[in-house]
Amino acid sequence: MAFSIIKPGLLDTIQDLGRHGFGNWGVNPGGAMDIYAAQVANLLVGNDQHEAVIEIHFPGPQILFEQNTLIAITGADFSPTVNDELIPRWQPVVVRKNTVLHFPSLVQGGRCYLSVHGGYCLKKWLNSYSTSLKAGVGLQLKKGDELPFNESTIYFAGLLKEQNNFEILPWRVNTEKIYQFPHEIGVIPGHEWPLLSSASRDSFTEDNYLIHPSSDRMGYQLSGAPLSLDAPVELVSSAVSFGTVQLLPEGQLIVLMADHQTTGGYPRIAHVVSAHLPKLAQLRPSDTIQFKLMDLESAEQLLVSRQKELHILQRSCMDHLNEMVC
Repeated sequence: MAFSIIKPGLLDTIQDLGRHGFGNWGVNPGGAMDIYAAQVANLLVGNDQHEAVIEIHFPGPQILFEQNTLIAITGADFSPTVNDELIPRWQPVVVRKNTVLHFPSLVQGGRCYLSVHGGYCLKKWLNSYSTSLKAGVGLQLKKGDELPFNESTIYFAGLLKEQNNFEILPWRVNTEKIYQFPHEIGVIPGHEWPLLSSASRDSFTEDNYLIHPSSDRMGYQLSGAPLSLDAPVELVSSAVSFGTVQLLPEGQLIVLMADHQTTGGYPRIAHVVSAHLPKLAQLRPSDTIQFKLMDLESAEQLLVSRQKELHILQRSCMDHLNEMVC
Protein backbone atom coordinates (compact mmCIF):
# COMPACT_ATOMS: atom_id res chain seq x y z
CA MET A 1 0.00 0.00 0.00
CA ALA A 2 1.36 3.41 -0.93
CA PHE A 3 0.74 6.74 -2.54
CA SER A 4 2.93 8.69 -4.92
CA ILE A 5 3.79 12.36 -5.29
CA ILE A 6 2.60 13.72 -8.64
CA LYS A 7 3.72 17.26 -7.82
CA PRO A 8 5.55 18.32 -4.64
CA GLY A 9 4.48 21.25 -2.54
CA LEU A 10 6.55 24.08 -1.13
CA LEU A 11 7.75 21.99 1.83
CA ASP A 12 6.31 18.54 2.55
CA THR A 13 8.18 16.69 5.28
CA ILE A 14 7.67 13.68 7.51
CA GLN A 15 7.20 14.70 11.15
CA ASP A 16 6.11 13.16 14.42
CA LEU A 17 6.08 14.52 17.98
CA GLY A 18 9.83 15.06 18.03
CA ARG A 19 13.22 13.55 18.79
CA HIS A 20 13.51 13.96 22.54
CA GLY A 21 16.31 13.10 24.96
CA PHE A 22 19.33 13.97 22.83
CA GLY A 23 19.80 17.64 23.66
CA ASN A 24 23.09 16.87 25.42
CA TRP A 25 24.39 15.75 22.03
CA GLY A 26 23.25 19.00 20.44
CA VAL A 27 20.35 17.24 18.65
CA ASN A 28 17.21 19.37 18.77
CA PRO A 29 13.77 17.75 19.18
CA GLY A 30 12.28 19.02 15.91
CA GLY A 31 8.96 17.39 15.12
CA ALA A 32 5.65 18.85 13.99
CA MET A 33 5.20 22.58 14.39
CA ASP A 34 1.55 22.14 15.37
CA ILE A 35 1.81 19.15 17.69
CA TYR A 36 -1.92 19.17 18.49
CA ALA A 37 -2.93 18.96 14.82
CA ALA A 38 -0.45 16.13 14.26
CA GLN A 39 -1.80 14.19 17.25
CA VAL A 40 -5.42 14.61 16.19
CA ALA A 41 -4.67 13.62 12.59
CA ASN A 42 -3.42 10.27 13.86
CA LEU A 43 -6.18 9.71 16.40
CA LEU A 44 -8.92 10.32 13.82
CA VAL A 45 -7.71 7.38 11.72
CA GLY A 46 -7.09 5.04 14.66
CA ASN A 47 -3.32 5.49 14.93
CA ASP A 48 -1.19 6.06 17.97
CA GLN A 49 -0.62 9.80 18.37
CA HIS A 50 3.15 9.34 17.96
CA GLU A 51 2.88 8.00 14.39
CA ALA A 52 4.45 10.01 11.59
CA VAL A 53 2.39 12.49 9.57
CA ILE A 54 3.16 14.68 6.56
CA GLU A 55 3.53 18.36 7.41
CA ILE A 56 2.38 20.40 4.41
CA HIS A 57 2.95 24.08 3.63
CA PHE A 58 1.17 26.07 0.94
CA PRO A 59 1.28 25.55 -1.99
CA GLY A 60 0.66 21.89 -1.18
CA PRO A 61 1.40 18.72 -3.13
CA GLN A 62 -0.67 16.59 -5.47
CA ILE A 63 -0.83 13.00 -4.20
CA LEU A 64 -2.04 9.91 -6.08
CA PHE A 65 -3.52 7.19 -3.88
CA GLU A 66 -2.61 3.74 -5.16
CA GLN A 67 -4.93 1.96 -2.73
CA ASN A 68 -8.23 2.58 -0.96
CA THR A 69 -7.11 4.46 2.14
CA LEU A 70 -8.42 6.11 5.32
CA ILE A 71 -6.91 9.57 5.79
CA ALA A 72 -7.36 12.68 7.94
CA ILE A 73 -6.24 16.24 7.29
CA THR A 74 -5.88 18.67 10.19
CA GLY A 75 -4.38 22.09 10.81
CA ALA A 76 -4.41 24.86 8.21
CA ASP A 77 -7.16 25.17 5.60
CA PHE A 78 -5.66 24.73 2.14
CA SER A 79 -9.04 23.72 0.63
CA PRO A 80 -8.16 19.99 0.27
CA THR A 81 -9.87 18.21 -2.62
CA VAL A 82 -10.04 14.64 -3.90
CA ASN A 83 -10.49 14.61 -7.68
CA ASP A 84 -11.47 18.30 -7.39
CA GLU A 85 -14.22 17.62 -4.82
CA LEU A 86 -13.77 19.44 -1.52
CA ILE A 87 -13.22 17.22 1.54
CA PRO A 88 -13.41 18.28 5.20
CA ARG A 89 -10.57 18.78 7.63
CA TRP A 90 -10.56 17.39 11.20
CA GLN A 91 -12.63 14.42 10.03
CA PRO A 92 -11.65 10.95 8.71
CA VAL A 93 -12.20 10.31 4.99
CA VAL A 94 -11.96 7.04 3.03
CA VAL A 95 -10.46 7.80 -0.39
CA ARG A 96 -10.73 5.50 -3.41
CA LYS A 97 -7.80 3.99 -5.25
CA ASN A 98 -6.46 6.10 -8.18
CA THR A 99 -7.83 9.40 -6.85
CA VAL A 100 -5.74 12.55 -6.43
CA LEU A 101 -5.49 14.71 -3.31
CA HIS A 102 -4.79 18.38 -4.03
CA PHE A 103 -4.59 21.62 -2.04
CA PRO A 104 -5.64 24.35 -4.49
CA SER A 105 -6.08 27.46 -2.34
CA LEU A 106 -5.00 29.00 0.95
CA VAL A 107 -7.85 29.99 3.26
CA GLN A 108 -6.08 30.27 6.60
CA GLY A 109 -3.23 28.87 8.66
CA GLY A 110 0.42 28.04 8.16
CA ARG A 111 0.63 24.25 7.83
CA CYS A 112 -1.61 21.20 7.66
CA TYR A 113 -1.08 17.52 8.45
CA LEU A 114 -1.93 14.34 6.54
CA SER A 115 -2.24 10.99 8.31
CA VAL A 116 -3.09 7.55 6.92
CA HIS A 117 -4.56 4.61 8.80
CA GLY A 118 -1.78 2.27 9.93
CA GLY A 119 0.95 4.89 9.63
CA TYR A 120 3.74 5.36 7.10
CA CYS A 121 6.29 2.60 6.65
CA LEU A 122 9.53 4.44 7.49
CA LYS A 123 12.75 4.07 9.45
CA LYS A 124 13.42 5.99 12.65
CA TRP A 125 16.57 7.91 13.53
CA LEU A 126 17.18 8.37 17.25
CA ASN A 127 13.69 7.09 18.06
CA SER A 128 11.88 9.52 15.74
CA TYR A 129 10.65 9.79 12.16
CA SER A 130 10.96 13.58 12.19
CA THR A 131 12.74 15.33 9.35
CA SER A 132 15.55 17.78 10.06
CA LEU A 133 16.77 19.26 6.80
CA LYS A 134 19.76 20.93 8.46
CA ALA A 135 20.85 17.61 9.99
CA GLY A 136 20.14 15.74 6.76
CA VAL A 137 17.77 13.20 8.35
CA GLY A 138 14.19 12.29 7.55
CA LEU A 139 12.32 12.84 4.32
CA GLN A 140 11.25 15.84 2.24
CA LEU A 141 8.86 14.60 -0.42
CA LYS A 142 9.80 15.13 -4.06
CA LYS A 143 8.13 14.45 -7.40
CA GLY A 144 7.89 10.73 -8.08
CA ASP A 145 8.40 9.65 -4.48
CA GLU A 146 6.33 6.68 -3.37
CA LEU A 147 5.50 6.64 0.31
CA PRO A 148 4.42 3.21 1.58
CA PHE A 149 2.18 2.75 4.58
CA ASN A 150 1.53 -0.22 6.77
CA GLU A 151 -0.98 -2.89 5.79
CA SER A 152 -4.46 -2.69 7.27
CA THR A 153 -6.94 -5.43 8.11
CA ILE A 154 -9.83 -3.07 7.31
CA TYR A 155 -11.59 -3.52 3.96
CA PHE A 156 -11.98 0.15 3.05
CA ALA A 157 -13.68 -0.56 -0.27
CA GLY A 158 -16.67 -1.78 1.72
CA LEU A 159 -17.07 1.72 3.18
CA LEU A 160 -17.15 3.40 -0.24
CA LYS A 161 -20.45 3.89 -2.01
CA GLU A 162 -20.51 2.97 -5.67
CA GLN A 163 -18.98 5.63 -7.95
CA ASN A 164 -17.97 7.87 -5.02
CA ASN A 165 -14.37 9.06 -4.98
CA PHE A 166 -14.43 9.25 -1.20
CA GLU A 167 -16.62 8.66 1.82
CA ILE A 168 -16.67 11.03 4.82
CA LEU A 169 -16.92 9.16 8.10
CA PRO A 170 -19.35 10.62 10.65
CA TRP A 171 -17.06 11.76 13.47
CA ARG A 172 -15.02 14.92 13.68
CA VAL A 173 -13.17 17.18 16.11
CA ASN A 174 -14.32 20.62 17.20
CA THR A 175 -11.20 22.80 17.45
CA GLU A 176 -12.90 26.12 18.15
CA LYS A 177 -11.45 26.40 21.67
CA ILE A 178 -7.95 25.36 20.58
CA TYR A 179 -7.46 28.08 17.97
CA GLN A 180 -9.74 30.86 19.22
CA PHE A 181 -8.18 34.34 19.44
CA PRO A 182 -5.40 33.16 17.11
CA HIS A 183 -3.17 36.21 17.52
CA GLU A 184 -3.31 36.24 21.34
CA ILE A 185 -0.42 34.10 22.60
CA GLY A 186 -0.09 33.30 26.30
CA VAL A 187 3.38 33.38 27.89
CA ILE A 188 4.91 32.90 31.31
CA PRO A 189 7.84 35.10 32.44
CA GLY A 190 11.28 33.74 31.56
CA HIS A 191 14.42 33.62 33.69
CA GLU A 192 15.64 37.02 32.46
CA TRP A 193 12.22 38.72 32.61
CA PRO A 194 13.25 40.78 35.71
CA LEU A 195 16.18 42.24 33.73
CA LEU A 196 13.82 44.07 31.35
CA SER A 197 13.23 47.74 31.99
CA SER A 198 9.84 48.63 33.41
CA ALA A 199 8.84 50.37 30.17
CA SER A 200 9.86 47.30 28.12
CA ARG A 201 7.83 44.96 30.34
CA ASP A 202 4.78 47.13 29.68
CA SER A 203 5.48 47.31 25.94
CA PHE A 204 5.88 43.53 25.71
CA THR A 205 2.25 42.89 26.70
CA GLU A 206 0.70 46.05 25.21
CA ASP A 207 2.24 46.17 21.73
CA ASN A 208 1.61 43.99 18.68
CA TYR A 209 4.50 42.22 16.98
CA LEU A 210 4.74 41.41 13.28
CA ILE A 211 6.15 38.05 12.15
CA HIS A 212 9.03 38.80 9.78
CA PRO A 213 9.07 37.13 6.31
CA SER A 214 12.42 35.46 7.09
CA SER A 215 10.80 33.38 9.86
CA ASP A 216 10.92 29.59 9.54
CA ARG A 217 10.72 26.34 11.50
CA MET A 218 13.71 27.40 13.60
CA GLY A 219 12.20 30.64 14.84
CA TYR A 220 9.78 33.48 14.27
CA GLN A 221 11.61 36.79 14.04
CA LEU A 222 9.36 39.57 15.30
CA SER A 223 9.27 43.25 14.39
CA GLY A 224 8.05 45.79 16.93
CA ALA A 225 9.09 48.59 19.24
CA PRO A 226 12.61 47.76 20.54
CA LEU A 227 12.84 46.49 24.10
CA SER A 228 15.77 47.01 26.46
CA LEU A 229 17.30 45.74 29.66
CA ASP A 230 17.88 47.90 32.74
CA ALA A 231 21.61 47.35 32.28
CA PRO A 232 23.85 45.43 29.84
CA VAL A 233 24.43 41.82 30.81
CA GLU A 234 26.52 38.91 29.53
CA LEU A 235 24.91 35.51 29.88
CA VAL A 236 26.25 31.98 29.70
CA SER A 237 24.50 29.93 27.01
CA SER A 238 21.61 28.05 28.57
CA ALA A 239 18.97 25.55 27.51
CA VAL A 240 16.10 26.82 25.36
CA SER A 241 12.91 25.15 24.17
CA PHE A 242 10.08 25.37 21.64
CA GLY A 243 8.35 28.64 22.56
CA THR A 244 11.26 30.42 24.27
CA VAL A 245 11.10 34.18 23.57
CA GLN A 246 14.56 35.71 23.36
CA LEU A 247 15.61 39.36 23.29
CA LEU A 248 18.14 40.06 20.53
CA PRO A 249 20.92 42.69 20.93
CA GLU A 250 19.10 45.24 18.73
CA GLY A 251 16.01 45.05 20.95
CA GLN A 252 13.85 42.85 18.72
CA LEU A 253 12.41 39.46 19.69
CA ILE A 254 12.63 35.94 18.33
CA VAL A 255 10.33 33.06 19.30
CA LEU A 256 12.05 29.69 18.99
CA MET A 257 10.04 27.10 17.09
CA ALA A 258 10.23 23.32 16.50
CA ASP A 259 13.69 23.26 14.89
CA HIS A 260 15.29 25.54 17.49
CA GLN A 261 18.87 25.09 18.65
CA THR A 262 19.42 23.37 22.00
CA THR A 263 21.09 26.31 23.80
CA GLY A 264 21.17 30.07 23.44
CA GLY A 265 22.90 33.06 25.01
CA TYR A 266 20.29 35.77 24.52
CA PRO A 267 18.01 36.77 27.42
CA ARG A 268 15.01 34.44 27.76
CA ILE A 269 12.37 36.95 28.69
CA ALA A 270 9.33 34.66 28.29
CA HIS A 271 8.10 31.21 27.24
CA VAL A 272 4.96 30.53 25.20
CA VAL A 273 2.64 28.25 27.19
CA SER A 274 2.43 24.76 25.69
CA ALA A 275 -1.33 24.95 25.11
CA HIS A 276 -0.84 27.98 22.82
CA LEU A 277 1.95 26.53 20.67
CA PRO A 278 -0.61 25.18 18.14
CA LYS A 279 -2.01 28.69 17.63
CA LEU A 280 1.50 30.07 17.25
CA ALA A 281 2.43 27.35 14.74
CA GLN A 282 -0.50 28.29 12.48
CA LEU A 283 0.54 31.94 12.17
CA ARG A 284 2.25 33.05 8.97
CA PRO A 285 4.76 35.76 8.03
CA SER A 286 3.11 39.22 8.21
CA ASP A 287 0.64 37.99 10.86
CA THR A 288 0.67 39.79 14.20
CA ILE A 289 1.14 38.50 17.74
CA GLN A 290 0.01 40.01 21.03
CA PHE A 291 1.55 38.42 24.10
CA LYS A 292 -0.54 37.84 27.22
CA LEU A 293 1.17 37.12 30.55
CA MET A 294 -0.14 34.07 32.40
CA ASP A 295 0.78 32.41 35.67
CA LEU A 296 2.30 28.95 35.76
CA GLU A 297 -0.74 27.34 37.41
CA SER A 298 -3.10 28.55 34.67
CA ALA A 299 -0.71 27.35 31.96
CA GLU A 300 -0.50 23.91 33.58
CA GLN A 301 -4.28 23.65 33.87
CA LEU A 302 -4.67 24.41 30.16
CA LEU A 303 -2.16 21.72 29.25
CA VAL A 304 -3.67 19.09 31.56
CA SER A 305 -7.14 19.81 30.17
CA ARG A 306 -5.79 19.43 26.61
CA GLN A 307 -4.20 16.07 27.41
CA LYS A 308 -7.44 14.78 28.97
CA GLU A 309 -9.36 15.80 25.85
CA LEU A 310 -6.88 13.93 23.65
CA HIS A 311 -7.27 10.75 25.71
CA ILE A 312 -11.06 10.97 25.39
CA LEU A 313 -10.73 11.62 21.66
CA GLN A 314 -8.49 8.59 21.22
CA ARG A 315 -10.97 6.22 22.86
CA SER A 316 -13.92 7.74 21.01
CA CYS A 317 -12.26 7.48 17.58
CA MET A 318 -11.28 3.87 18.16
CA ASP A 319 -14.84 3.01 19.23
CA HIS A 320 -16.29 4.69 16.14
CA LEU A 321 -13.83 2.96 13.82
CA ASN A 322 -14.50 -0.43 15.37
CA GLU A 323 -18.23 0.08 14.92
CA MET A 324 -17.76 0.95 11.25
CA VAL A 325 -15.75 -2.14 10.37
CA CYS A 326 -17.42 -4.80 12.55
